[in-house]
Amino acid sequence: MELWEMAVIAVGLSMDAFAVAVCKGLSVGKIKPAHILITGVWFGGFQALMPLIGYLLGVRFESLITEIDHWIAFVLLGLIGGNMIREALKGEEEEMCDSFGIRAMFPMAVATSIDALAVGVTFAFLGVKIGPAVSFIGVITFVLSAVGVVIGNVFGAKFKSKAEFAGGVVLILMGLKILLEHLGIIG
Repeated sequence: MELWEMAVIAVGLSMDAFAVAVCKGLSVGKIKPAHILITGVWFGGFQALMPLIGYLLGVRFESLITEIDHWIAFVLLGLIGGNMIREALKGEEEEMCDSFGIRAMFPMAVATSIDALAVGVTFAFLGVKIGPAVSFIGVITFVLSAVGVVIGNVFGAKFKSKAEFAGGVVLILMGLKILLEHLGIIG
């Protein structure tokens, strides 16, 4: 997998975390550096951990599904991307508490990184070097989440649904690219 492809996937995966980080920024009156750091660490950490777990699961069961791995990657990325687009188009406002403690951050970090678990399974089928991949995803998510808190605090919820929609489109396109490459339609 090329570096630009990894960057596109990392940004696409981080859009859920970015959107929630924007909401976290909205939830606090005066932003502190700790808010930015905590949000980045939680979301970046889980976005790195979940694809690693998915990768380990994928490697374990790779021999059973090698013949259809490209279809699995296409379907998983398509479903994740479609769900992100659906949520963006719903336009419902989420209730957001202003806490940055474990009870508030843990469930959000898990929820925003579930899609990364499926991407990790896909990485196993594609033979991606998982160490650099999860590090890259974690760093990109850390940065975008930190930026999201600041944007949310300064500009409001204006970008939340647009970010989620864009992330969904990116993941669907990457899934389609994987499928078309495997079928020999594109090189």
